[in-house]
Amino acid sequence: KYPLVIFFHGAGERGNDNEIHIRHIAEVFLNQDNRRNFPCYVLAPQCPKNIMWSSHDSEGNIRPKPSAIMELVIDLIAKTEKEFPIDLSRVYVTGLSMGGYGTWELIARFPQRFAAAVPICGGGDAKTAERISHIPIWAFHGSLDSIVHPRNSRKMIKALQTAGAKPGYTEYPDVGHDSWVYAYRDPYLLPWMFGHRLEKNSDDN
Repeated sequence: KYPLVIFFHGAGERGNDNEIHIRHIAEVFLNQDNRRNFPCYVLAPQCPKNIMWSSHDSEGNIRPKPSAIMELVIDLIAKTEKEFPIDLSRVYVTGLSMGGYGTWELIARFPQRFAAAVPICGGGDAKTAERISHIPIWAFHGSLDSIVHPRNSRKMIKALQTAGAKPGYTEYPDVGHDSWVYAYRDPYLLPWMFGHRLEKNSDDN
């Protein structure tokens, strides 16, 4: 059985061409050394134009019900886990920008299903911090990001720390909204992520 990585792309990769949404992860997951050292399945759904992964309200709170596209992704994850030889103790989620928000939301809705999470230049609902405090999280952001301000990641990291967690956080001092370029090239990222596994499988949501 193999690990499963769920990837949420950003707003600029929305559409239906089934190509543009993987442009920011192709380098890392198609790299021959990475494929040899970290064999896995990668599930990369594509969000239609003018739709968002997350269901936050204007104050950043997660709505009770996920967005329609997120519900489809949740169903797709379950289908993938049934159809392919997935190691359910090693399911990971990552995403950038709009997908960073999707990453924070998915682990908040299913806090017992993911072995680790890597949200990049996104943000989440700080009130969910205690719920996800047990999940290994490594967040990334650029200090000069003017599209999604780094305060959004800082807020989540602070909330997690207040809840007793010890999340990883890398903020690049001279980087804007393309922090994913540096995050996915970090030589420690994949060993860190694939080094985590769930102690017990659970469908708790």
